[in-house]
Amino acid sequence: MIIPKRICILGCDPGISGAIAFYFPETQERVIAEDIMVVAGHVACVSMADRIAQLRPDIAVIEGVGAMQGWGTSSTFKFGCAYGSMLGIIAAQHIPFHIVSPSVWKKYWKLDRDKEKSRALALRLFPICASQFARKKDHNKAEAALLARYGAETIFK
Repeated sequence: MIIPKRICILGCDPGISGAIAFYFPETQERVIAEDIMVVAGHVACVSMADRIAQLRPDIAVIEGVGAMQGWGTSSTFKFGCAYGSMLGIIAAQHIPFHIVSPSVWKKYWKLDRDKEKSRALALRLFPICASQFARKKDHNKAEAALLARYGAETIFK
């Protein structure tokens, strides 16, 4: 008897205060969402690579974002470094990835810039994992989870 491999989709809301989520479409309410690990203001690349390797995602969906208006050069540089670190970690593990702009995936979920709406949607879509999105500051984990589910429903069919 051949046991089918379970599918895992990685969602990534990049940045120093970003998050990743591992989504398992065969149980639509199952997701593991975690903050991006940071050490001394930088992505903890080895730890992040090890964590991603543990769950061996089949595909990754990464939010394609740039600097925000009003950010200073230091903030922009730190964000760019974090974004590049996550892209490098995922690519180095030979995980195929899709970069999706916020306007595309948020339109799919009928969301806007209000992060609280993203968190509320994640609470509805992943009720058995609600504790992962319980705090207001868990909005990045919620968005990573929504990115992964977006990928499952639109890219990885």
